[in-house]
Amino acid sequence: MRHDTLRLGAFFYATGHHIAGWRHPSSEADGGLVLERYVGWAQKAEAAKFDLVFLEDGTGIRDGNLRSSERTARSTHFEPVTLLSALAAVTSRIGLVATTSTSFNEPYNVARRFASLDHLSGGRAGWNLVTSTTDAEAANFGADAIARHADRYERAEEFVDIVLGLWNTWDDGAVIIDQASGQFSKPDGFHPLNHHGKHFAVRGPLNISRTPQGQPVLVQAGASGPGKDLAARTAEIVFTANQTLDEATEFYGDLKDRMAGFGRERDDLKVMPGLFPVVGRSEAEARAKFEEFQDLIDPVVGLALLERMVGSFDLSGYDPDGPVPELPEANGAKSRQQLMFDLARREGLTLRQLYLRIAGARGHSQIVGTAAQIVDEMEERFQKHGADGFNIMPATLPGGLDDFIELVLPELRRRGLVRTEYEGRTLRGHLGTRPPAAHAPRQG
Repeated sequence: MRHDTLRLGAFFYATGHHIAGWRHPSSEADGGLVLERYVGWAQKAEAAKFDLVFLEDGTGIRDGNLRSSERTARSTHFEPVTLLSALAAVTSRIGLVATTSTSFNEPYNVARRFASLDHLSGGRAGWNLVTSTTDAEAANFGADAIARHADRYERAEEFVDIVLGLWNTWDDGAVIIDQASGQFSKPDGFHPLNHHGKHFAVRGPLNISRTPQGQPVLVQAGASGPGKDLAARTAEIVFTANQTLDEATEFYGDLKDRMAGFGRERDDLKVMPGLFPVVGRSEAEARAKFEEFQDLIDPVVGLALLERMVGSFDLSGYDPDGPVPELPEANGAKSRQQLMFDLARREGLTLRQLYLRIAGARGHSQIVGTAAQIVDEMEERFQKHGADGFNIMPATLPGGLDDFIELVLPELRRRGLVRTEYEGRTLRGHLGTRPPAAHAPRQG
């Protein structure tokens, strides 16, 4: 029996996670355009003592079929670090995690943005490190296609080393601001990085001092072999998708076992899979609520979502009521493609049934039922070492978040699975983790 408590993230996707959620009355359909919507959601999550707010991102409209994007609310949303900088001013305790890709950014800019967010928020910043996965994103940066999977992770490895190095170019307590003597910082309190590698040359130092957390929290979402190695070496949170308890415990054990090879302790990384809950006061009420969302799905939008999940392959020529076809290995999100294939084969799903199946959770765990039923599954995965917490994915915002806070959270607290008050002031304090040891980046 575990005696710690599980961690909770509030994963905000403009208007909610269900692909048709923006059309439902419980959604604020302009959420991707209005700051006040995010302010209200973040303050609700903080009042409920969530550990963090989590924002995803992509470097463009990622559906190759722009016509399908005209029929979703996901083609317009704020750049997440900009948005979290605004939310830092209207919250005081909740962690603030933003996604930024290593594929179409530079390490210095990313290190500076997240160090700034950590200062602005008093130590609540986290960077969710991803590699971009679609050719549609690459097309916005002068490329016809994304780089090969192995090359993207090679670049990401060097990228994260540089960011960690830049965050450590300022010593603790280097800024002294002594007006009388004219000494702003300690002699030799900051130093160049002088990195020269295969992909980058970065002199440094960073032009913002050491942050309240020492360095922002690193989050990683890859589930491929290279992704798990990168996470085991650098991450403090892993955001993952696992369909079954066996898959979850296998992933959890594999990831934590890899940490020893990098000189890290198992508790210094928290595995927080996504969870898409639809809760009702009875199971029938929850099912009826879920079917309301499903009835709003546009087939064009559903198929476009599935195309992206299986590696951006065109599925329009296949019978939607036929089996999921055999497709080549994706160059994009390999682990998500495999998850889709495994799900379709395990449950015998057609193309249409598969896009209906993933329209809310996109491959993450989906639970439709009462608060007790939802907490039963959360508790089992937590107690059997398949998760350290969950990134909650409301179907709609604010409706799905309100339902979780009103119905599920009291049951979690009744069972002693979550704390009732914040115990620290920083994101790392909420997590109880330690950052990877400061080290110079590996050279070329």
